[in-house]
Order: sequence, then C-alpha cells, then structure tokens
Amino acid sequence: MIPQSFKDIVSNVENAGFFQTLAMIIFILFFLVVVYIVINRPKKYYSEEENAPLEEDEDENHTL
Repeated sequence: MIPQSFKDIVSNVENAGFFQTLAMIIFILFFLVVVYIVINRPKKYYSEEENAPLEEDEDENHTL
C-alpha cells in the first residue's frame, strides 16, 4: 500500500504523539535560544548593519 499523505505515514508510527510533541518542544527551545542570543547582543554589534543602507560604496565613487 502506498501512503497517500504524510499524515498516513505518521499515524502508523507507534509513538507518533510523543515524537510530534518532542519535535515541537525542540523547535520552541531553538526559537527561544535564537531570540535570547539576538536580544542579548550589545548594541554596538549591530552598528555596522544598521548604517549599511546609508553608507556609500567606494566602488560607486570611482568611474572608469
């Protein structure tokens, strides 16, 4: 029998509910760690990126 969808494959696994819960917990933990890292960076860390659209490129000033 060929499964019709991913739902059919997952529903036939013995501990499907456990694996789905585990995957959700891992995703949430990863998301929270990324948010924590971004928030706790010093403001100077992002200074180059925040001024990037306002700075002129050196290549544009020189014409051949």
